[in-house]
Amino acid sequence: MNIPHLFTSESVGEGHPDKVADLISDTILDACLDQDSASRVACETLVKDNHVVLAGEISTRANLDYERIVRDTIREIGYRSPADDDVFYADGVEVLNFLSEQSPDIAQGVDASAAEGKEGSEQGAGDQGIMFGYATDETPEMMPAPVMYAHRIMRELARARHAGEVTWLRPDSKSQVAVVYGADGRPERIMNVVVSTQHTENVSLAEIREYCTALVKRVLPMELLRDDTEYFINPTGRFVIGGPHGDTGLTGRKIIVDTYGGMGRHGGGAFSGKDCSKVDRSGAYMCRWVAKHVVAAGLAHRCELQVGYAIGKADPVSIMIDVDTFGTAKVSEEEIIRRVRSSFSFKPADMEKTLGLRRPIFRKSTNYGHFTKPELPWEQLDPTKLEALK
Repeated sequence: MNIPHLFTSESVGEGHPDKVADLISDTILDACLDQDSASRVACETLVKDNHVVLAGEISTRANLDYERIVRDTIREIGYRSPADDDVFYADGVEVLNFLSEQSPDIAQGVDASAAEGKEGSEQGAGDQGIMFGYATDETPEMMPAPVMYAHRIMRELARARHAGEVTWLRPDSKSQVAVVYGADGRPERIMNVVVSTQHTENVSLAEIREYCTALVKRVLPMELLRDDTEYFINPTGRFVIGGPHGDTGLTGRKIIVDTYGGMGRHGGGAFSGKDCSKVDRSGAYMCRWVAKHVVAAGLAHRCELQVGYAIGKADPVSIMIDVDTFGTAKVSEEEIIRRVRSSFSFKPADMEKTLGLRRPIFRKSTNYGHFTKPELPWEQLDPTKLEALK
């Protein structure tokens, strides 16, 4: 039996300094894959004031202008000129490049050719680690409601800013939604919503609060909003200095925003800037894909999967693929595990092939959650897999 409870999740906008860093890293990854699908990429980005620092390891045949990629990405986000930010803007940043090639010690355990004589010729995992995937039928996207609703607010705020519906919106923003769950385990009402958005000097707090409150009511389910739902809009009263001018941004620092808002567990590995040989990314995507199939097949209302890897090994090293349905399973969890194991392969090479992860598709995943966009392959259901699970 479920106990009524409150759960809160947050999202951040594309101009948040951590997301600026994530998008630069994923854009560099896609640029590498566009020219060389075999690229090995682990790109980290740090942004602060007028500095952009690139670091990490990249082995690729692609010929890239890293500085141009950085400036174009910043411009796309909305930090275009001194009018948008006096310190951090596309043509005013200093780009410091500390990228090097991937260590051969890592490559020998990951490359199929280098693994011959050890583990056969199969591609090994790019690192050790544990990955989780989660799905729930409480929203059409099979995502937890609190984080999904927080993402909706950020998407709409970005759309309005890019469309020029109001001229005072600036790129940095955050949202937070608290959802009350009833005894049936389903979302019952929204207790409160928090929105903080960067803005220009020439707008009143009253106008910001009126506009953002209306925006929230436009995108969240009306049946969950109540007369006593609280709206906390720009609680400090002023948010002019933002982005990398107001705070430091670093790749991979929004892993809970990127996944399930804290409702599903996280193995700790970030996604952005990593090619799919890094199982931090591909394994988490695969687990999400499989969990979504379990729920869509009607085997459970909620499902969480866990797999574990050792660097250089093709097969997961977990004793078994662990499944937790939180008491919502229609058949035994042992039976679900058996069906999952017989229908899906979690070997790195198989995950890459099944989900098509050697394509330049990753910058599409950077903002508003990696598991919310129907055009991404790990969000698309396979009828054959569904039938096999059923």
